[in-house]
Amino acid sequence: MIMLLAAYAGAMWMFLSSAPKVYTVMVSDLEVARQLYAGLLDLPVAEVPLHYYYNYEQTIGATGIDPLYMSASPSWSNNTMNNGNDGLWYQLKKNTQLHIITGASLGKKDQHRHVCFDHDCLELILMRVEVRGLKFKIRNQKPLNFLVKDYEGRVIEMAEVAN
Repeated sequence: MIMLLAAYAGAMWMFLSSAPKVYTVMVSDLEVARQLYAGLLDLPVAEVPLHYYYNYEQTIGATGIDPLYMSASPSWSNNTMNNGNDGLWYQLKKNTQLHIITGASLGKKDQHRHVCFDHDCLELILMRVEVRGLKFKIRNQKPLNFLVKDYEGRVIEMAEVAN
């Protein structure tokens, strides 16, 4: 029994230590975000990490039930479940992924907003903006806040929010 528990602990440690770091950014418009991250910043699309696919953080009630175990009833669909693959997934750097979800409000003058709780994430995005030669303006260092202008003239505000 102890050997079984030790093997299980070892397998879990290997699984979790190899899982990518995931930064989440809330955006006001998912299509504008797709154009920015995939188009202008040329970030490669990433696979949904296994621990997000199985939604391990939110296993309360029916959201934690694997759809393979559910009956094929017309009243039950994948849309009723809160899947971790909602939104966009990009590879920010090796073993680091960016998860883009909706939920941010528009900024002043209807500027698109991208809100993040992690300073390191926004620094990586800012570095990518600089490397790609996009126009940007840093408004504040702490918390990090900068504007990016896309080729269509839209201004996108990137804002760090203190938690």
